[in-house]
Order: sequence, then structure tokens, then C-alpha cells
Amino acid sequence: MTRHASTPFLIVCMATASFLAAPASTATDPGPFTVHEWGTFTSIAGPDGDAVEWLPQAGPSDLPCFVQRSPFSVKGSLSGTVRMETPVLYFYATRATTVDVSVRFRDGLITEWFPPARVTPDGFPVPVRGEGAIGWRHVQITPGAAEDFPTESAASHYYAARRTNAVPVQSGSNKEKFLFYRGVGRMALPIAATVGSDGQVAVRNRGGQRVGDVILFKNERGRIAYDVLRDLITVDPPVADREPTTELEAMLEANGLYAEEARAMIDTWRDSWFEEGTRLLYIVPRPAIDAVLPLTINPPPADIARVFVGRMELVTPAIVNDIRNALLADDRATLQRYGRFLDAMGRRVIAESAPDDRERLAQLLQRSTVTAYPAAACR
Repeated sequence: MTRHASTPFLIVCMATASFLAAPASTATDPGPFTVHEWGTFTSIAGPDGDAVEWLPQAGPSDLPCFVQRSPFSVKGSLSGTVRMETPVLYFYATRATTVDVSVRFRDGLITEWFPPARVTPDGFPVPVRGEGAIGWRHVQITPGAAEDFPTESAASHYYAARRTNAVPVQSGSNKEKFLFYRGVGRMALPIAATVGSDGQVAVRNRGGQRVGDVILFKNERGRIAYDVLRDLITVDPPVADREPTTELEAMLEANGLYAEEARAMIDTWRDSWFEEGTRLLYIVPRPAIDAVLPLTINPPPADIARVFVGRMELVTPAIVNDIRNALLADDRATLQRYGRFLDAMGRRVIAESAPDDRERLAQLLQRSTVTAYPAAACR
């Protein structure tokens, strides 16, 4: 295997503080081990370029039923500006090790996870403010252990993340290739992006931290075009005969992932990242990840790589016209191509329409989004 260099609610704050203050376990001479993590921050750019409010849980679940879910996820009504999708923590060790792992999510809540873990806040409705947290105690990292992980017959994005050389982990009686969690938040993103009336995309750095290459990707009814933005501005990406997997793999590996991890991440999100629409894909700067998701592992590993892809959906003039025409024509097939982003993009269409048309468009949008997603299969 090739390796590469590498005022919040008081009750929320108190629960998180108590959770993180729990005594940590120790391991006897665990030896050096390494931790690698990848995940995705998904957002939708508003007219000013910043992330807008949307309902990230509005679509059908893409996770197996053995994955743990919070009450917020089941209700499907937790609104935020960013969906934190499928972070996974891989472990690499040459000898058996026992660790405690905790992640705090500033301005966010944890909604799904596996193996079972302690999650705060838990069991009461709060807005996405303050801080959530998740922790696993006494996680066993066992090189050479049998990879008899749980599976289900239905297809899922979840399983592709197992296709790495990471060491199996066990928490309680539950075995897995990684520690998984997911959530919804309101944190600030490092970039903002606007689209002009001529389709020109302008990207600006919001956080003052260095942002590397940004991929502008467009899929219009199967016609793929993309460009790697190095000056953060482009008029129209050139048409391509392939998806930008080579460029993405290089970006992920350059930021510390192993080659098989980069491929597993792209395989997990291929049909989502390259679906119909226009979006930016970029690497979130490491300081921004550590600020939003402080990670504690005890005993500490010799090295930690954390690589998150930012995905920002763009609402172009062509998309506005497409959604408006589809609403007026009750064209459900066209509307469903926008999937979980339809409600937020539709509200943008309404805001940019003539005042006399807004009420009718709002009614059509509500009817379309209510019927767009089936109920979740897991109860």
C-alpha cells in the first residue's frame, strides 16, 4: 500500500462540558498509530455568495438502518446552512491499541453515527446553536481482526468507505472499518461564490486562510464541463469527456490522504458530487476543520490527517429559469433532478420573480417539495 506525506443554550454547553470531562482510558504501550479522517461540508450559495439556510434532512436516508440516528434526523426538520456529511475516522496501527475518541461540533449538532456512541445534546429539540459532541470510549484497534462488519441488502453510499487498508475497530460488540458521524451546522465557510447574469462565477476567500485549487463543475443533462480555478474566477468551464476524478484524487492526496482513502471518498460521493447541477468542490483548510470540529484522541496518535471537501451548490441564471419553467408547467421530472436542493433553490426563484407571480410559484414549490421525497424506511 503506497503512503503519502502527509449566546448558546446553557443546557447544551453544560452537557457538552460534562461529556468531554469524562475520564479517559489508557492503553499500555500502544505503540505509534496514525489516524486519517475525511468528510464533506455541503452548502448552497445565496445571492451574496454566502451559504443560505436549507433543510439538509429533507431527502431520503442514504444510510443503512444499523446506523444510529438522533430524533432530529428522524423528524427531518433540522435546518442549517451546512450539512456535515459522512466524516469517517480511519486507524492504522501495528499492534492492538485501545483509545477514547471525542469530537466537538461548534455551531452544529450530530445527527447520525456508528458504532453507537454518546452524543450530546440528546433527546430534546434545540436549534442548531451552541455545540454538539460525540464520543466513543474504549475503542479497540486490532490489526488483523476479521472484517465481519454489518451489512444490509439495500445499496448505500456507506459501504464504499470500507475499501481501504485501515485497521478494523470495535466499540462494545460493534465492529466497523472506521468511526462514522454526520451532522448539521451553521458554521462559517472559508469561501463565498456569486454567479453573474452572464454566468461568470466569482469566488472570494472569506476566512483569510489559504484555499488551494477549486474545481468548478457543471452537469447539464449529462453534458459535463469543469475547470480548476487557480485565480478563483471563470466565465464558463470547458466541456470535458470525463468527471474530474483525477484532479480530485490529486488534491486529496496532496492534503494527506492515502491513495486508497482518496478513491474510497470519491467512490462514496461520485453520484452526488457529479450529479445534475453546478457546484464548487474545494479542500477546506485544516485550521478551519480543527476550529469547527475539535478532535481529541487518547492516547494521542503519532499523526492525524483531516481532509474535508467543501461542496457549494451554485444557482445559475439557467437553473433559475429551468426551475421557474418546471414549476409553472408542473414538470415533476425536471424538478426532481434538483433533489434535496429544490426547496432552497425554488425560494431563490420566487425571490427573483415578479411580485404577481410569487404567491403562485410558492404554492407550486410547496406542492413539489412535499411530494419529492418518500418517508425514511428506518423507524
